[in-house]
Amino acid sequence: MSIDIQYFAILKDQSGLSSETLTEPYKDPAAAYQALREKHNFTLRQENLKVAINDEFANWDTPLKEGDSLVFIPPVAGG
Repeated sequence: MSIDIQYFAILKDQSGLSSETLTEPYKDPAAAYQALREKHNFTLRQENLKVAINDEFANWDTPLKEGDSLVFIPPVAGG
C-alpha cells in the first residue's frame, strides 16, 4: 500500500519534511498518525488535529486505500 502524506506548520517543522510516502498498510488515519508521531516525535496529539483524505475532511477511522493522499491539519493561529 502506498499513501502520500503532506506536512504543514509544526508537523513540517518537527518532521523536517514537506511530504513523504508511506508503504506500510495502515488501516486508517489514526493508525498512520500514531506511527508517524512516534517516528517524528510529533508533539501534537491526534485530538488536536483535523485529517483530510484526498482533499476532503475525514474521520480518523475512515479506511485508507492504495494511492490515498493524507493531510494532518494542525491548529492555526491568526491575528
